[in-house]
Amino acid sequence: MKNKLLTLAGAMLLPAVAQAADMDGATLSLGWAAPFAGILLSIALFPILAPGIWHHHFGKITAGWTALFLLPFAAAFGLGQTGELVLHALFTEYIPFIALLFALYTVSGGILVWGSLHGSPKLNTGILAIGTLLASIMGTTGAAMLLIRPLLKANEGRQRNVHVVVFFIFLVANVGGGLTPLGDPPLFLGFLKGVTFGWTFQHMLAPVALLSAMLLAIFYFLDRHLYAKEAQEGTLKPVDRSHDKPLKLYGKRNFWLLAGVVGAVLMSGLWKPGIEIHLPGAHLELQNLLRDAILILLAFASLWITPKQVRAGNEFNWLPILEVGKLFAGIFLTIAPVIAILRAGEHGALAGLVQAVSGPDGKPLDGMYFWMTGILSSFLDNAPTYLVFFNLADGNAVQLMGPLASTLLAISMGAVFMGAMTYIGNAPNFMVKAIAEHRHVKMPGFFGYMLWSGAILLPCFVLMTLVFFHF
Repeated sequence: MKNKLLTLAGAMLLPAVAQAADMDGATLSLGWAAPFAGILLSIALFPILAPGIWHHHFGKITAGWTALFLLPFAAAFGLGQTGELVLHALFTEYIPFIALLFALYTVSGGILVWGSLHGSPKLNTGILAIGTLLASIMGTTGAAMLLIRPLLKANEGRQRNVHVVVFFIFLVANVGGGLTPLGDPPLFLGFLKGVTFGWTFQHMLAPVALLSAMLLAIFYFLDRHLYAKEAQEGTLKPVDRSHDKPLKLYGKRNFWLLAGVVGAVLMSGLWKPGIEIHLPGAHLELQNLLRDAILILLAFASLWITPKQVRAGNEFNWLPILEVGKLFAGIFLTIAPVIAILRAGEHGALAGLVQAVSGPDGKPLDGMYFWMTGILSSFLDNAPTYLVFFNLADGNAVQLMGPLASTLLAISMGAVFMGAMTYIGNAPNFMVKAIAEHRHVKMPGFFGYMLWSGAILLPCFVLMTLVFFHF
């Protein structure tokens, strides 16, 4: 009886009598996206409606939604196809993703900025600017994990400090990573597809500079206003500089490990030995396996060489990376049918979205590519979303860097910039939120954060559209 129910559930999700050997997006209905939507809604609603349950059981809730996808999928397509999907998601997407995050989180957590910092508008703006610059060098995750703790410590005495973390997510965890393939995963995927390092820097420099300047200016005046308001209300603690300690950097050996992380990522993009290991549903290339192994070894090396006092000074713990790891394991599995439907283009259930990015003559509409890539990157993983629109535009890096350069720019900007629209748009967003909450900052919920991002980022994106694209 149970098997019959599972088979019936799978059949209800398929249009007509579609039975596919592969997950052909053209045969899938939007019903297959329900478990993925369930995870997103759980992330949005549970912390508001049942924070205690979510805090203790978010892993189980995510596993439940994942099971609601995998069981009907197994009934509809068979255990073999399900196994291939799981292996593909784990070995080609999730493990490389979590290995890089684990390495950056662990290594940067071994670097301690110690000294007296006072959260004034000038200091906060300066830290955000430094983090924005570092994000393209050491990745958004590395820069965010390096600077979020000093920034939180500097502002722990302020009553109004939520905006500081929100703008940190905007700038350091997202926009700042737009200059190089090292900065953000979508650009790294473009690098692997043949987009050169120099093209990314040259074409993304003006958009990143303009958006960063706008956001830093908005932040400075907002922070100055709130700082003055706190002083007027008497809630701002007077600054006592008599006991100030000079800034010092501890755990500096971890910078060599960070360089190793960058080197490992670059190696996997430049070295092509042509050696592969074939698993059902997954082809594992030697350079990628070696990269992931090096990243994990570097993380353990950091744990070995870093004094415990340094990590204690950072209040380092594993909760943020565990939360990201559990949530994104479910996301990477349940997102598969959504990506397949998008890849089906005009033949899939989301044909309307695909048709919206091209004009009647079939030529790409750069402004629409920017917004469609960005909107989907806000709620889906921005790396596969980048690939979908990269392939939809042409798929040939030479063409996209040449005659279609403005379209590739639109895709790159949308994937990188609009990852800041939600907590799930980019992995560092969630990690920064978790660390801030651990430091007793009352971060807004899923929809509360979207009110911030909508009010501040959307007008900036409209201006970016007018400056760089035309419909």
